Amino acid sequence: MGYQEVYESWESDPEGFWMQQADAIDWDKKPSKALFEVGENLYEWFADGQTNTCWNAVDRHVEAGRGGQVAIIHDSPITGTLHKITYSELRNRVARLAGALRAKGVEKGDRVIIYMPMVPEALEAMLACSRLGAIHSVVFGGFAANELAVRIDDAKPKAIIAASCGLEPGRVVHYKPLLDGAIDLATHKPDFCVIFQREQEVAHLEEGRDYDWHGFQYGVEPADCVPVEGNHPAYILYTSGTTGAPKGVIRHTGGHLVALNWTMKNIYNVDPGDVFWAASDVGWVVGHSYICYAPLIHGNTTIVFEGKPVGTPDAGTFWRVISEHKVRTFFTAPTAFRAVKRDDPKGEFVGKYDISCLNAIYLAGERADPDTIEWAQQVTGKPIYDHWWQTETGWTIAGMPAGIEALPVKIGSPSVPMPGYDVQILDEAGHPMKPGELGAIAVKLPLPPGTLPTLWNAEDRFRKSYLSHFPGYYETGDAGMIDEDGYLYIMARTDDVINVAGHRLSTGGMEEVLASHPDVAECAVIGVTDQLKGQLPMGFVCLTTGVNRPHDEIVKECVKLVRDKIGPVAAFKLCAVVDRLPKTRSGKILRATMVKIADSEEFKMPATIDDPAILDEIKTALQGMGYAKG
Repeated sequence: MGYQEVYESWESDPEGFWMQQADAIDWDKKPSKALFEVGENLYEWFADGQTNTCWNAVDRHVEAGRGGQVAIIHDSPITGTLHKITYSELRNRVARLAGALRAKGVEKGDRVIIYMPMVPEALEAMLACSRLGAIHSVVFGGFAANELAVRIDDAKPKAIIAASCGLEPGRVVHYKPLLDGAIDLATHKPDFCVIFQREQEVAHLEEGRDYDWHGFQYGVEPADCVPVEGNHPAYILYTSGTTGAPKGVIRHTGGHLVALNWTMKNIYNVDPGDVFWAASDVGWVVGHSYICYAPLIHGNTTIVFEGKPVGTPDAGTFWRVISEHKVRTFFTAPTAFRAVKRDDPKGEFVGKYDISCLNAIYLAGERADPDTIEWAQQVTGKPIYDHWWQTETGWTIAGMPAGIEALPVKIGSPSVPMPGYDVQILDEAGHPMKPGELGAIAVKLPLPPGTLPTLWNAEDRFRKSYLSHFPGYYETGDAGMIDEDGYLYIMARTDDVINVAGHRLSTGGMEEVLASHPDVAECAVIGVTDQLKGQLPMGFVCLTTGVNRPHDEIVKECVKLVRDKIGPVAAFKLCAVVDRLPKTRSGKILRATMVKIADSEEFKMPATIDDPAILDEIKTALQGMGYAKG
């Protein structure tokens, strides 16, 4: 069947379609049906089935006689090490770690926070939790202490598994002081912490609370897989970058297994045994879905890469890894290719490696600009497929169904909706729009398996954030259009979230931090276009009356404040002191207009502006930071 036939087979019998896909998963107790409605517009998939994620990702491959296949390749150009772990070795390592956690009281339903760099032990920690039915929450390694503390208080973990440090080119990121600081700040205290000591930094362990990774596991009985219900949470993943109440996306076990397994062949076009590489981090959703779970569930070899697209050691590192490990499908973010392109505009490094093993490259995490796609096509000679999804969905909303049918690529579009997603373009009143018309992108409920059923301890917030604006639909927060051929185009965010190198960050969260500076009376943060990272945050601060300190001093303090509170991931470096902010008469800051001026785009003077002269002041400030050149 081609794409259209597969999509229509889902449309005509959604439950039958997903029940058929569920046959590819091992169940301790098969679900009686696919979809369960558990409240108004609230749904769960395979809820009365019983299964275990770790069994499906590890043990079943060993039981099927494929234990000798490599499960994980750890390639770290930063440390200069290469390490391969077979499925049999992975099962033994995970079972032992799970046994040690169980011996310390971790049981089904308990939460465990994981705060680790790109090492195989991060995946082992995730799998050990799923083996016991514990709910893990991975927090990006190096996240600021107060951000980690907020997540500790929301998830209330019984244990935290962390590493002593992370490694960046030329520097060591000290994880343990950040962890200690977070525990001090948090109201909730974990029962214990397990610390994976790296040779680059051996951290001090708190007696009675902290355990060394290796000593912790010594002499314990390995744990078997604990069957859990289909609607049991596999993990909580907090959407990154906000300083307000955390938004914990939940992933239910049954739907997660079924959907991710389906994607590996149908979207990414890999067969069991093939090497699949997602160049991301375990702290983000891509790392959960496509470094850890999907490749292992499907029986692929996954790569855990500790390095950067450039500088470890050069712009050829991607091509070396692909060539050396015979990668069939590669997944990265457009920002990574922009960095490679900046260092190697002619793609000369590609010619140094044999990448004939590679079938296709997939891009996601932010809008893939045509320049980047065309450059990648030209230098690699491979198909480049943009695809679009979110932390909330866990897998592709719209993409190229390469394992079903390679449709024509339309540059600027992530292609077509996947089975399970009835994507609609709606106007403000919730009415469907015509092909080519720009509107809000929404997905008709129910969402497919593997997507978020709700938020952790926050059903009201879930409804308000995603369901209330367009009743009967999931609101994606993106704006776009669908063309005559059914191809989707993502044009912009519809809220105040900006996309910095693939990481969705809230400008409102940054404004909250800036406003806490004692000299700042008012502020605004906008996202400006950046060739490398896609967008960068830019701050404008108005000072409290009577403050007469040097402006550059205050700007430095503001930059440091955001870095300390949100972390380096925010990439907050651009900030200016201004007398006033442009506003409507009702007091709303005209952020969209400021963005247009910064990006040197034409704009229409807002009819409701309070004082048009303020825009000239803003333009002067922008020019001082190297923007608004037009």
